[in-house]
Amino acid sequence: MTEEMLTTPLTADLVRGALELEQTDRGLLPHRLPARARLQIPDGQLAMAESQPSGVRLAFRTRATVVELDVIATKRDYVGLPRRPDGVYELLVDGRLAGQASAPDGDVLTIDMATGTARSQPGPVRTLRFPGLPEDEKDVEIWLPHGETTLLVALRTDATVHSVRSSGRRTWLHHGSSISHGSNAVTPTGIWPALAAKLGGVDLINLGFGGSALLDPFTARAMRDTPADLISVKIGINLVNSDAMRLRAFGPAVHGFLDTVRDGHPTTPLLVVSALYCPIHEHTPGPCSFDTGALREGKLRFTATGDPAETAAGKLTLTKIRGELARIVKERSAGDPNLGYLDGLDLYGEQDNAELPLPDELHPDAATHRLIGERFARLAFGGIFSEA
Repeated sequence: MTEEMLTTPLTADLVRGALELEQTDRGLLPHRLPARARLQIPDGQLAMAESQPSGVRLAFRTRATVVELDVIATKRDYVGLPRRPDGVYELLVDGRLAGQASAPDGDVLTIDMATGTARSQPGPVRTLRFPGLPEDEKDVEIWLPHGETTLLVALRTDATVHSVRSSGRRTWLHHGSSISHGSNAVTPTGIWPALAAKLGGVDLINLGFGGSALLDPFTARAMRDTPADLISVKIGINLVNSDAMRLRAFGPAVHGFLDTVRDGHPTTPLLVVSALYCPIHEHTPGPCSFDTGALREGKLRFTATGDPAETAAGKLTLTKIRGELARIVKERSAGDPNLGYLDGLDLYGEQDNAELPLPDELHPDAATHRLIGERFARLAFGGIFSEA
């Protein structure tokens, strides 16, 4: 016997973790930066990253035993490399994993890293089905793939859907690089910010953008305008691997970013987090580049191409940035008691790298995401944030 399915309109009250929802002619597109910021994005990398729904989830209350979600997923194909694994959609019931699914195809974005070009091809709508859920009233979340842009087309259930009641949890707003975005994690709840949020008992808004934690003023304004109870900003790796600025510009840029966030959150606990250990950039400046030898073998690996001698002229390394951030936070905290600093080496340091090396020399694997999430939860939610 086929169950009767009810269609529920996809509206903002059912979506968590997005700053804006764009209604397109093919479906609802969650954005992690608002329209004003998107108009100022200077490159395709950030435009792609902010549309990937890291930390974004549907949340609702229902007695449904079957949930169906129609989506159009965007698959990324990199010329010369094996196809990336399909993104994972995870359904949680009352906070516990109850199902996983993937869209086998969808829109295709083909990227040629050698030429810096990309082309897109539209694809089909696919239905993700989650059967066998408990019959009682429950909170349901569907976490979207952290690295796969997703158009939400339709939500169907075999029972009525209601908005989730307020949990009373604090909202944590976090900004960082591809590591915060979730690079090399396998599932959306397996990225370190999601793991830390669960352990810390907070609701996550994740503004981790692959390749794009560059102290952009429009990101600072987005954070300024987003309600939050706790805020963290992870700074360092993208500034080095993009070779985006020199020491002279770095300090004022950090101050300006923090000033803007503080304009909207004058007393909110604010944590500045420096970079994790990354051997290729500890003492060697950027830019970072693809390891061409690895690419010829069909593998993705990164290498630093800067000259360590150039640090005397102001080129940035992770070691230099950590020292500057510690100094800046110490000076600012004299007049801002709710500002704190967390050394990224306390989340993942040299010894950790010996035991859990970065597979591509830049991004942690799933086990390391878990390690970082557990340590952040202990050091931040169990320490710095709780003391503010």
